[in-house]
Amino acid sequence: MALREAVVGTLRHPMRAYYLPLAAAVLLGSSAFMPWIVVGTQRFGGVPDIAGLWVLGLAILAVVLAGLSISTRKNSRHPLLLVGLFAFGVLFLAERLMERNASQQGWATAQARAIVDGVAVSPTLEPVMATGAYLGLAAATLIALFGLTVVIKRAPQIYAQAEDDDV
Repeated sequence: MALREAVVGTLRHPMRAYYLPLAAAVLLGSSAFMPWIVVGTQRFGGVPDIAGLWVLGLAILAVVLAGLSISTRKNSRHPLLLVGLFAFGVLFLAERLMERNASQQGWATAQARAIVDGVAVSPTLEPVMATGAYLGLAAATLIALFGLTVVIKRAPQIYAQAEDDDV
């Protein structure tokens, strides 16, 4: 019965919407440990790289912001918007740069092997986005969209009623 009461209490919590960025931040943090680019059997990206550490730090920051919003019942959508946008930017740019570096490294390796062996150049494998990049970009987008709801949210507008002065 205690589990049922905990679930009902969670569903009726006034800040229950912040569970969405909390879950997205956990997914963003887990994507930092996954490869972002795959070339054949080689995997690039993730936590050993500086971009992976940035994404992990931003995920921890998003977890802290969402957790504080849930516990203190204060709004933190502006910082979540910034964290989501920054995480998306880091992931997108790191993935683009890693893809270019991996293709250049593969081309240089193929050229060197062809020169040493005295044969024609073999075709190189193209880099492909891996699951970590997809998961991270989706989680960062979800966090940014949640933060963007502070801008889109329709607040009640209070207008003064005009009185008829001509009477």
